[in-house]
Amino acid sequence: MSIITTVPEPNLWDEICREYESKRPPFEDKTKKEVEFVNYDAGKHTPVFYGKMHEKINSVDVDLKTEFNSSHSHPACVGHTFVEPTKVQPTETKPELPNRDKCSPRVYLEHYVFPHLLPAMEAMLILAKKEKCFERKRTKFNALDFITEYLYKNNSRHQSDERKDMTLFDIPFVKEHLKEHPRPPLPLSLIWTHEEAALVIQSHWRGFLVRRQSEIQELRQWQKEWRLENENIRNKVDNFWADKMEATGEVQPSTENNSQ
Repeated sequence: MSIITTVPEPNLWDEICREYESKRPPFEDKTKKEVEFVNYDAGKHTPVFYGKMHEKINSVDVDLKTEFNSSHSHPACVGHTFVEPTKVQPTETKPELPNRDKCSPRVYLEHYVFPHLLPAMEAMLILAKKEKCFERKRTKFNALDFITEYLYKNNSRHQSDERKDMTLFDIPFVKEHLKEHPRPPLPLSLIWTHEEAALVIQSHWRGFLVRRQSEIQELRQWQKEWRLENENIRNKVDNFWADKMEATGEVQPSTENNSQ
């Protein structure tokens, strides 16, 4: 009995992601250091090390001098290791792009959309990891905002120094959109770092411990009574002089008119 099976059609997005991943190195070389080129000076450099990448070996379990063979290297190399610089592979020549107005949707996505979108998504994932988006339920990081700003700054058809310094809220079409659809402000719990939030909480707690002291409570009670007694002091002064002038039959201008 034969069984009819259906083979799913290849997904364009999966193919593009798989191809992009194959072009990336297997891991990031975080230990790579920038090479500084300096002209040779006999008073500062030695011909043994000049022009070569080397590193000093600090701690070893064996005596390097006993393992040294003068027929293979110079005696000055004892205690040092040499590293061959990585060869930079020549960049492949880019094929000619098809006509954007006449090509099919698949070809348009492969040549005009994904080459710009995939680097933006890669940078977005790296920043999302730094913002701990994979560890928390809520963060201040907005992936769509980041991709919008990244694509606007790295637009190959509009490259200028002015765009490099712009933020998301400086982009013209973003300004127009926010005028019609303003965003509510983010809560402080998403804006503050752990250190800033701890500083605010500790200051409020220290203030509470001070305010609960009997001397401070007595002082605050006296300040409250003093404010109640001196409330509307200008009206009290006007009423006082009005009573005095009424008793003497004279008219005294109010303090409000005098102040004006």
